[in-house]
Amino acid sequence: MALSSVPLLPRFGVSSSLATFSSSPACTENGFGGIQRLNIQGFTVLSRNSGRLWGAKHRFYRAQPNGRRFYCGWTKVCSVLELQQTNKSPDSNRRPQASERVNLEDILAERGACGVGFVANLRNNPSHSIIQDALTALSCMEHRGGCGADNDSGDGAGIMTRIPWSLLNEWFNKQGLPALDEANTGVGMVFLPKEEQDIQAAKSVVSNIFQQEGLEVLGWRPVPVNSSVVGYNAKATMPTIEQVFVKVTRENTTADIERELYISRKLIENAVVSEEWGSELYFCSLSNQTLVYKGMLRSEILGQFYLDLQNELYISPFAIYHRRYSTNTSPRWPLAQPMRFLGHNGEINTIQGNLNWMRSREASIKSPVWRGRENEICPYGNPKASDSANLDSVAELLMRSGRSPEEALMILVPEAYKNHPTLTIKYPEVIDFYEYYKGQMEAWDGPALLLFSDGKTVGACLDRNGLRPARYWRTKDDIVYVASEVGVLPMDESKVIMKGRLGPGMMIAVDLEKGEVYENTEVKKHIAMGNPYRQWLDENSRSLNPASFFASTLMDGEIVLRRQQAYGYSSEDVQMIIETMASQGKEPTFCMGDDAPLAVLSQKSHMLYDYFKQRFAQVTNPAIDPLREGLVMSLEVSLGKRENILEVGPKNAAQVTLASPVLNEGELELLKKDSYLKARRLPIFFDISKGLDGSLKKAINRLCEAADEAVRGGSHLLILSDRADELEPTRPAIPILLAAGAVHQHLIQNGLRMSASIIADTAQCFSTHHFACLIGYGVSAVCPYLALETCRQWRLSAKAENMMRNGKMPTVTIEQAQKNFGKAIKAGLLKILSKMGISLLSSYCGAQIFEIYGLGKEVVDIAFCGSVSRVGGLNLDELARESLSFWVKAFSEDTARRLENFGFIQFRPGGEYHGNNPEMSKLLHKAVREKNENAFSVYQQHLANRPVNVLRDLLEFASDRPSIPVGKVEPASEIVQRFCTGGMSLGAISRETHESIAVAMNRIGGKSNSGEGGEDPVRWRPLSDVVDGYSSTFPHLKGLRNGDTATSAIKQVASGRFGVTPTFLVNADQLEIKIAQGAKPGEGGQLPGKKVSTYIARLRNSKPGVPLISPPPHHDIYSIEDLAQLIFDLHQVNPMAKVSVKLVAEAGIGTVASGVAKGNADIIQISGHDGGTGASPISSIKHAGGPWELGLTETQQTLIENGLRERVVLRVDGGFKSGVDVMLAAAMGADEYGFGSVAMIATGCIMARICHTNNCPVGVASQREELRARFPGVPGDLVNFFLYVAEEVRGILTQLGYEKLDDIIGRTDLLRPRHISLMKTQQLDLSYLLSSVGRPKWSSTKIRQQNVHTNGPVLDDILLADPQISDAIEKEMEVKKTVQIYNVDRSVCGRIAGVIAKKYGDTGYAGRLEILFTGSAGQSFGCFLTPGMNIRLVGESNDYVAKGMAGGEIVITPSDKTGFVPEDATIVGNTCLYGATGGRLFVRGKAGERFAVRNSLAEAVVEGTGDHCCEYMTGGCVVVLGKVGRNVAAGMTGGLAYLLDEDDTLIPKVNKEIVKIQRVVAPVGQLQLKQLIEAHVERFGFLHDHLNKTGSTKGTAVLNEWEKYLPLFWQLVPPSEEDSPEANLEFGDRTIERITVKSA
Repeated sequence: MALSSVPLLPRFGVSSSLATFSSSPACTENGFGGIQRLNIQGFTVLSRNSGRLWGAKHRFYRAQPNGRRFYCGWTKVCSVLELQQTNKSPDSNRRPQASERVNLEDILAERGACGVGFVANLRNNPSHSIIQDALTALSCMEHRGGCGADNDSGDGAGIMTRIPWSLLNEWFNKQGLPALDEANTGVGMVFLPKEEQDIQAAKSVVSNIFQQEGLEVLGWRPVPVNSSVVGYNAKATMPTIEQVFVKVTRENTTADIERELYISRKLIENAVVSEEWGSELYFCSLSNQTLVYKGMLRSEILGQFYLDLQNELYISPFAIYHRRYSTNTSPRWPLAQPMRFLGHNGEINTIQGNLNWMRSREASIKSPVWRGRENEICPYGNPKASDSANLDSVAELLMRSGRSPEEALMILVPEAYKNHPTLTIKYPEVIDFYEYYKGQMEAWDGPALLLFSDGKTVGACLDRNGLRPARYWRTKDDIVYVASEVGVLPMDESKVIMKGRLGPGMMIAVDLEKGEVYENTEVKKHIAMGNPYRQWLDENSRSLNPASFFASTLMDGEIVLRRQQAYGYSSEDVQMIIETMASQGKEPTFCMGDDAPLAVLSQKSHMLYDYFKQRFAQVTNPAIDPLREGLVMSLEVSLGKRENILEVGPKNAAQVTLASPVLNEGELELLKKDSYLKARRLPIFFDISKGLDGSLKKAINRLCEAADEAVRGGSHLLILSDRADELEPTRPAIPILLAAGAVHQHLIQNGLRMSASIIADTAQCFSTHHFACLIGYGVSAVCPYLALETCRQWRLSAKAENMMRNGKMPTVTIEQAQKNFGKAIKAGLLKILSKMGISLLSSYCGAQIFEIYGLGKEVVDIAFCGSVSRVGGLNLDELARESLSFWVKAFSEDTARRLENFGFIQFRPGGEYHGNNPEMSKLLHKAVREKNENAFSVYQQHLANRPVNVLRDLLEFASDRPSIPVGKVEPASEIVQRFCTGGMSLGAISRETHESIAVAMNRIGGKSNSGEGGEDPVRWRPLSDVVDGYSSTFPHLKGLRNGDTATSAIKQVASGRFGVTPTFLVNADQLEIKIAQGAKPGEGGQLPGKKVSTYIARLRNSKPGVPLISPPPHHDIYSIEDLAQLIFDLHQVNPMAKVSVKLVAEAGIGTVASGVAKGNADIIQISGHDGGTGASPISSIKHAGGPWELGLTETQQTLIENGLRERVVLRVDGGFKSGVDVMLAAAMGADEYGFGSVAMIATGCIMARICHTNNCPVGVASQREELRARFPGVPGDLVNFFLYVAEEVRGILTQLGYEKLDDIIGRTDLLRPRHISLMKTQQLDLSYLLSSVGRPKWSSTKIRQQNVHTNGPVLDDILLADPQISDAIEKEMEVKKTVQIYNVDRSVCGRIAGVIAKKYGDTGYAGRLEILFTGSAGQSFGCFLTPGMNIRLVGESNDYVAKGMAGGEIVITPSDKTGFVPEDATIVGNTCLYGATGGRLFVRGKAGERFAVRNSLAEAVVEGTGDHCCEYMTGGCVVVLGKVGRNVAAGMTGGLAYLLDEDDTLIPKVNKEIVKIQRVVAPVGQLQLKQLIEAHVERFGFLHDHLNKTGSTKGTAVLNEWEKYLPLFWQLVPPSEEDSPEANLEFGDRTIERITVKSA
């Protein structure tokens, strides 16, 4: 099928023109009953990177004389393992100046997550054992950190302690110097430059400034280090490390001494900015209280590198430790943690806004404690530092200004206090505190576990979502521990008197001087009682009262039409967006992807908003869920002056609060009249009467000057308005987004931004994206007056009246229409905030969470400073012309009597060009169905002649070689193996489409993708019953052959985890983790109930007809280390399957991809924003995500720069249609190529674009039987398409003179810009796409063919090697084992489950494995368990217990000898039973957040849970015998829950959106509840060999007094269960007998 005859298309102008690493001691030494672990010294292994080795083939053992086997490496705990056949339980024994702007590029360069903890002695007794414990715990969290490309340079590890004066005095004594005066000496831990002359210069600056400040420099101490243990990359940037000692004689109190040291450090930092070596000088700490040792080290190396940490004289009463996982691997020693005050595990999503606002505050910050020196300590933030460093810097400022550490963090990271039942009833003063500060300090929002200390207090707090794990425990000898995981230290459980966890927004503080531990509300109540916040609020703050909507129109229809034309409205905008929102109160939904050109490439005029794409969270920070977890979100806005944050007083409360940023005309008038706000209206028009060029810039400058004057004149509210009684032809409106951004940036530069709020009174705002853009660039609220008038006009139109009268839409009043519009905007804003992981609109305001495609430097610098605009674009004059093109339509004599349809959303003749258009579809159908090469040539020509549609259309090839014969080029059969199809779920598309695509891809050796939703096992077997193209196995398909298989080689694990079972996983060639989807990144999906047929429901373990929602986040991925854990889980259950991670292109994607590569992924997929979808809000399809060309380029370059490119295959998809696309993607670095929409078109799709309605006319995207019968496709059509594409690739390779794709992958030097004229600008800059940092060391083929990355040696391998266990699996026998377990043993039993599932399926195993584990289990304990596996754990476990469990049983209980009450203690972590499809879990103790999230069928009993229990449950049964947190049963569509409510506090905690709350009245339900509790008690009785004596105390009490407790249970019943016998009394006793027999 060679296409060598096809002429080369016009765009191809052809011209002639690993290391050896040392080992270290293990962190544990135990010899307990089941498995023994001993230290190993001097053992060399290939890699020591915590389970993130790539390409390793072997386990490494070292034989010992006693016959034990040692394995070493990946877990960092070098261990010996010995299985003992015993059931005996073990004894538990540069720096910016104030004017420097905040640039997103700097912020995106560093992101990270981590493992953290602290150890503190309540008696304030310093000891070396505290240091040893901290180092041990740090080593046992190595898997939560990351390593660089050398697999040896850690991303960072560190420890903060009290200053060890004894150790330092010993050194001073040896130097013949007098002992230090501890009360008045400051100690600085300093990173100095590497070169000697620079060291002396740096020391000179430091010493001079200390002397100027009146501080005496006592000496410099070289810190003793062992540099031989440092990794290669880290050593290359290793600083000189010394300690400086200064005597502070002028100050008396600790606070004043710390302040003086702080001022000195700030003066030093500012003094060295201009020095060449300035960036190499860094103070890890400079304090009279604390000292920080840190570096680019792995956990276990920290104590070996810093010899001080081994010295017995190093004593401290506390230690904070931190292991960093940075997604950017460029080694930078200062970014290791702890910082000077904080250890931060998380990500601040609002950092750009936070830094902008802190810069704005520099003019207003004043405090008597600084004695007029405030200007000397600016700036308070540094965009080139990490988010953690900046948060630390601001917290330090507040502390040094007199705030306690706890108060500083309550201000910066407030909890979700709104509608909080406990705070409202018991602690109203805490709410008052948060209310007082909400308008003064925007929250530093994002997932965060923060550990802090000032030397006197040590503590921890968690973000408002609780998205990082934090466990704590206290012992009898008054040691308090906090850690990201339990089990990081060997612990005598009998000495533990308290175990708990930090929940969302919670804090724990240890007062070392008083010897007290203060838990959450104690801390906060104490802080909140410090000032009369309620009084100040009552006297000074006020809320804007809602005003009624207008009940009639304000303009006649013709005026409205002309204004809509002038301001850029189209008929699509009015009919599809505004009218839909007015009638339904929600955003309109659409389908497929955005196949229209970027605004800058379009030949149509666009509103300015269309040049902006919303940013979204992926991997390093999670999206959050606005649907089910809205309790943590708020759209509240505070207007008015923000006073000095360092001053506490009544005037700070003088602000006006808005419930949301959406204003109607009446509310705007109320704000205009407010005497405090002194509002000033600023018209935003520009005058073109003297010519267009330069006019817009002049107008913006005048506007900024007017804003400046208004604020200096006392106005606290600026109203930017494009409202006018009469529009003038020569005075068009400045785009409101441009005006607002320019005023916002101008006021920041002039130090006036805190003095006034900005409001937009505009016609140019009608969609959620418009609101988000305005707010993101500084606007606090918007009155969309023309959109509201459009709602009123629509409601009074004859069309709307008729539809309501005919019942085609619900009847709404004119006021309701406007209210609905506002409701839809608010819901859409919550969704946009949530996709970036931001909870509060106040934090989103000014945060600039956007990137720009198509605006030039002039525009960006004046209004959007700091935002990324990589390809340049329009200048101000060109932007003025585009605005004018809309404006003139309102004054043209031949103006149409109706709005123009630009065709931006739906294809229409004469409208905007769409890549997937009817002509393209017809040409492709003809080519593939007729197998006609000439027809395919016509298809190619159609694509070659299309208007510029995507960035790659601006590029062409320019070869450096002569052409070669096509016979020398690799065959098509090789090329097609690089092709994949998109992740389209069965359910979104029909069986016919899904299976035909799979069959076709398997024929050519490519890969199809299951999408989300499981897979029918019948598809895993090759066909042998095909006659004349038909098979009885798949009677609905045609064109089949014997030997075909319909399995999807790539099986997807997405956020809903629908259909993910062990058997599904082990039958995959590749497993894809879908982090984001091109068409709607940062959002979940929804399968409408009418698409959930009986067949679909069976595959997804759900109920027919019930809508299925995939939440935006994966509930087991809240950070990069969580993604690494999921990758580990999948490699565990199926070690033969490569794991891919699907990301969506956006600025910063290279940084994210680095983290994913270090997380041990095999494949990274970059999707473009133009990917398809079955259903999505229009704003998401059009306004989120970026072009894959930029995403792929950034990923390729970042991975190469960091030495990680060889680890991963790069796959790319988004709008691929031809061999040209493949070749361009290859030149930019991609190894494999994904085809989505075009594959569906090839199999029959006609682009009707009604997928979301279930009415696809050709049965491609419908579950309706009668429509599916019309499906026209056969697998051969898709085979033909891919072979044609491959031949097209061969043809281009021939012309370029290269023999195979390997030769051109990553060769951007073969690309050049096309000479093509764009309508809007000639200033696009493609240099970023054409740049190169080199190519990988390996060929693409070698990268693709490397082995699956391994988890390294794991406990499951040892268990599987045991002959008794292997026999029990092979021969379906019974076996019992007892095994010791540690927190580094992760995903235990997952691999065993995979072996069983591969052999027997999910339900076929008849044997029985009983394994008793003792100790602290690592993450994902019991994941993917299968029937026949009964697992017991005596001890505790971390997050993700029973993830994906399909059967069997897990029982978890504390040991017998605990010093705490089990039912009061947290025994398991967060997100247990996630996506479970069967089995039982019994937990004696409490669980963390999101217990049983997405549980499909498992049964569980637990004795208390955190927030979000039973979230998104679709089946199964959960019993909770204790207290629960907030938001119970959110999104629960199936299954039942029984909750014990002894103190009548449950009802306010239940999310009542779906479930009904009732007492347990049905006898069958009572029986189900009782039997589960009996099983719960019985399991623990057996475990302890004392039936019903040492089992669950709580469960026993309930059973013993059943009649008393039964009425205290509530039953939560979703609609799908209302008619079940367990929930419905009408069924009576008839089914009890049947159920009893079944349970028996």
